[in-house]
Formats: sequence, structure tokens, C-alpha cells
Amino acid sequence: MMMNLKQLKYIIPVVAAALLTSCNIYKKYELPENNAIVNDYARAAQATDSTTLAHLDWQQVFTDPQLQSLINRALEANTNLENARQNVVMAQAQLKGAKLSYLPSLSFNPNGGTASYGGSHMNWSYTLPLAAQWEIDVFGKILNNKRKAQVDMEQAQDYQHAVRSQIICGVANTYYALVWLNEQLVLTRNTAEIWKEQCETMQLMKEAGRVNESAVVQSRANYYSIMANIPDLEKSIAQMHNTMSLLLNTYPQTWPVSSSLDFELPDATQSDIPLYYLAVRPDVRAAERGLASAYYATNIARTNFYPSLAISAQGGFTNLLGSLITNPGKWFIQLAGQLTAPLFSRGRNIAQLEAAKAQQEVALNNFEYAVLAAAADVSDAMVSINKADEKSLYLQQQVEQLEKSVEYTEELMNFGQSTTYLEILTARSSLLSAQLACLANKHDKASALISLYQAVGGGY
Repeated sequence: MMMNLKQLKYIIPVVAAALLTSCNIYKKYELPENNAIVNDYARAAQATDSTTLAHLDWQQVFTDPQLQSLINRALEANTNLENARQNVVMAQAQLKGAKLSYLPSLSFNPNGGTASYGGSHMNWSYTLPLAAQWEIDVFGKILNNKRKAQVDMEQAQDYQHAVRSQIICGVANTYYALVWLNEQLVLTRNTAEIWKEQCETMQLMKEAGRVNESAVVQSRANYYSIMANIPDLEKSIAQMHNTMSLLLNTYPQTWPVSSSLDFELPDATQSDIPLYYLAVRPDVRAAERGLASAYYATNIARTNFYPSLAISAQGGFTNLLGSLITNPGKWFIQLAGQLTAPLFSRGRNIAQLEAAKAQQEVALNNFEYAVLAAAADVSDAMVSINKADEKSLYLQQQVEQLEKSVEYTEELMNFGQSTTYLEILTARSSLLSAQLACLANKHDKASALISLYQAVGGGY
């Protein structure tokens, strides 16, 4: 319905009445207060501590120069991170568009024409209009669209940070997995060389009549068993190099790594992890902003029940006055107000509002789960670190005792004592198993330390 601006006074009571019932539409998002998990998160989010593990730059955590070089390459080339960056760019553009919705729209639509009747030509008619239309945000539709675009952009940034953290820690995990596999390979090859020498010794002892053929056969069998592990390790190493190549967005190749599994987080971080660590995790913050976005989407659905008010203006130069063509042309201006109220779409609007409310509940559940999952991640990592330290003491003692056992057993047999070749085989097999277990435990601890750094939101 088009009306003169003087007539706008008649719609003021309608608008005022609608405003009385639309107060919640203008309310800014706040965390729900009747939820224990959300309340814990809210309190944690208010705490600040720039000395936490999450605030340590990744270069302070991963000090190995080779690892740092690989992480830098991954941050420059990883496809997933680049996609996350582009998602932020798109969200920023959408936010800019939402902010520009407050401004009037302008259009320039010149037109002209002539006609011929019975061989007679009429004069050319023309209109050079400039039109402007401005939607007045009486019921907060534009406001909520802008607020939603803002949190969507912040959510995209959080996801970018989460992807960045995943890549940094993913490269670190792959790096130390390579170190672990390489150390296993070195240990296995060294053990195989010892077994090869043992086979030769057994052959000489058989020729001297000190052992029978069974001892020689058994020693060879153990040697071949150890050698059979080498291809599996080499295959795993090659696959891990391929994983690293994929993280760095390049073709498969071999990457240089350190020769030590010794990795520790800064000493200042070896303490219990408070809840506010979780509040800085990018995936948790993204989940909260998903809840905020759903809240504003619900408000937008509510605005569909209220009328919209727009003011339009048109002015320009024309020689067309009704059905008459006059020359020279004259300036003209038109002002109008438009009130559009939904009449026959209430059922559809109700359905859309119900869907928006349901999506808001889903977003709340996702946020709760994100907080609990973050807490579980931190707890798992802390337990793994503590138990790896505890296990390391026993494994190291076991290795030391088995080294002595191998030494004593071989000495006894060399001196013709009652020790048999089976005891030697058992002692050496046990030693190899214990050494491999030590390496695995070191790798488990390194992996747990990396997981802890990621679990508290570090790496961005």
C-alpha cells in the first residue's frame, strides 16, 4: 500500500502497538542462566591469565628447528587452513552487507521512447529518474541480521583458529611418530645384527659339540623373526612420510626428523588445568557462537510476524506528464511510505519460528557437548602424561635388569655352565620387547603432551 508521507501519522499507532509486543527481538544474546554447564563456562570465560599453556606461542612449545620448519610450511600451504581463511573472508563480506542494509538503496533508471500512429510520429518522451528506498528497522529485522552476521564471522574465525591448532599439533604428532618409528627401526636392526652373530656363535658351538642342531635352528628362527619386523617398520615409516606430505600439501617425499623422542612442555605448565583453559579453546568458542547465531536466527523468525515500513523517494527530469508530452521537460519529485503487514502467512511463520527454536536447542546441546568434550580431552591428556611418567620408571628398571640377565646368561653359557640356548633366546627376546616398550611409552607421552597443548586451545 502506497501513501503520502502526511498519511504516515495513521500508522504510528499500529507500529507502537506492535513494538509493545516485540521487546525480545531487540535483546542482545546472553548465555542461558539456568544451565549448570553453561554457568561454569561463563565463569571460566570471565577469568583471564596470559601465562596459561594456551597462550604460549607454538614456537615456545615445539623448539625442535626441524619441526618448526615443517609447521611453518604446513601453515603456509595446508589446503584445509586456506579454506578456513576463505570462509572468514566470506563471513566478513556477509557482515559488511548486513551493515550496509541500514543505508537507503539508490537506483537510476533512465528511459525514453516514441510511437507512430497512422504514419504520424509522436514526440520523444523521456524520464531521467533517481529513486531511493529506505527500510526503517522498526522491529529489529536488520539489527538481528547484522548481529547474526557478526557472530557468524566470529565463528568462522574460531574455526580457522581450530584448524590452525589441529594442523600445528597434527604435524607435531606425525613428526614424533616418525622419530618413534625410526628409533624402532634402528633398535630392531641392531638387535638383528646381534642375533646374526648369535647364530654364528651357535654354529661354532655345535661344531665343538657343545650344543645340538636344535639350538642352531632355533637361533636362526629368532633371527628371521626379527628381520621380518623390519619391512613392516619401513612400510609404516613411508606411510608416515606420506601423511606429513599431505599435511604440507605436497607430493610424497621423505622428511628430515630428529633422532630423539625427548619432548617436554614448559615446566610452568606442569600443573592441574583449570576450567578457564577450556574457555579459550577455539572449537568451544565456535560452539558458543553457533548458539548465539541460532538465537538471532530465532529473533529473525519472530520479526516475520510484524509489519515492515519503508520510505521511498523518486525525483528527476521528464517531459512526460500523464499522457501528455511537454517540451521542455520539468523536474519532478515523489515521496511515499509503504507499510507491509503479513496477513495470510501466519501458519508458515509459526512453522519457521518453531524450526528456529528447535535449531537453537540443538545449538545449545552442541555447545554443552563441546564443553564436556574439551574437559574430557584435557583430563585424558593429563592422565596419559602422569601414567606415562609412572610407567617409564618401571620400564627403565626392567630394561636394566634384562640387560644384566642377558649378560649373565651368555657368560654362564660361554663358561660351560648349565645354562641352555633357550634361556639365552628368552633373555634376548625379553630385552628387545622391553626396549620397544620403552620407546612406545616415550612416544605415548610425547603424543599426550601434544594433545594437552591442543586440548587447552594452544597453537593459534
